[in-house]
Amino acid sequence: MDATNDNASKALLPAGMNDTLPPHAAFEASVVEKIMSRFGAHGYDRVKPPLLEFEENLLRGPGEAMAHQTFRLMDPVSQRMMGLRADITPQVARIATTRLGGAPRPLRLSYAGQILRIKGTQLRADRQFGQVGVELIGADSPVADAEIILMAAAVLGELGIDTMSVDLCLPTLVPAVCRDLDLDRATESEIRAALDRKDAAGIASLSESIGEQNARLFSDLLAATGPATETIDTLNAMDLGKLTRTEFDCLKAVVDVLNAEAPDLALTIDVVENRGWEYHTGVTYTFFTRGIRGELGTGGRYGTSTADSAEDVEPATGLTLFMDTLLRAIPASDDPNRVYLPAGTPRKQADKLRAEGWITVPALEDTADEPAEALRLGCKFILIDGKPQGLAPSD
Repeated sequence: MDATNDNASKALLPAGMNDTLPPHAAFEASVVEKIMSRFGAHGYDRVKPPLLEFEENLLRGPGEAMAHQTFRLMDPVSQRMMGLRADITPQVARIATTRLGGAPRPLRLSYAGQILRIKGTQLRADRQFGQVGVELIGADSPVADAEIILMAAAVLGELGIDTMSVDLCLPTLVPAVCRDLDLDRATESEIRAALDRKDAAGIASLSESIGEQNARLFSDLLAATGPATETIDTLNAMDLGKLTRTEFDCLKAVVDVLNAEAPDLALTIDVVENRGWEYHTGVTYTFFTRGIRGELGTGGRYGTSTADSAEDVEPATGLTLFMDTLLRAIPASDDPNRVYLPAGTPRKQADKLRAEGWITVPALEDTADEPAEALRLGCKFILIDGKPQGLAPSD
């Protein structure tokens, strides 16, 4: 085998796995720290869960939804099955209800780390990528949902994303309608499947089994999608049952807070969307930005079981930002302060430059053409007579 083919074989990685090279790795790290710093300024304390956990702990509560995406392996020490995390939210929920079970509520936690999934998706082919997120645990209030959304919008704006929109969903609305109409589980499943397909004809075809008026209600819910203010008005005018009205009021309360606090934030609503929100128990939200394929982040309201009982559920809401998508949306910056240090530059002088914010690249030996060497190493400045001097590409 020739050297070229041998090197290519050594660089081959499993599908969905990628090396992150300079300068992208440093850029990602800087963005993560900026986000975490802003979350911390809003009172969210950082936690760091492990990559691996025992399977039964990792996949309980909100983690159950990620069971099909979780790698399993046997722990050679305990002989118990472990899971490699496919999402960090369930781990933070576990920490909140066990290690921090006695901490004052509401509990605000933040996290950043890598996750691994069995399969990629059409929107996200990578199986390993970074997550950065927050969880607000112990608060069952529309104000809590709005806090997460407003904080995330502010952080994304500070990163230079100024065309974002937030899509709000309410996966609990359709089940509430079915309970108000006293429909059985089999019928609810048929309705749910048609709504997930956005199949208006499929909903209409159920009129014989559920009644024409009821079918029309589901058709109207399917059509009630679009800008938040108009959609809220449309839903408010519908003849909704008691349980459905309660769910709708929660959504409306969140929208009211968002409109009052951030009137320029673009909000849309789709109340029948359920895919991806299987374990959520209230308002959910997805962040998008123009020109970027995929979600910047997703989140919403859920419940997490306490350490004492799986039946004792603590309310929570949170958001996860996906670094692979987010980095495509943020204009990458180069290293404008990268300065080349000729061989023999005193260490104290280099220390002083770094303290001033310069990135120093020292020469290991004398070079005949130092400006050309500086440019070759990606430096826009060279140290001359103790001061950084700018370099032109033609130098």
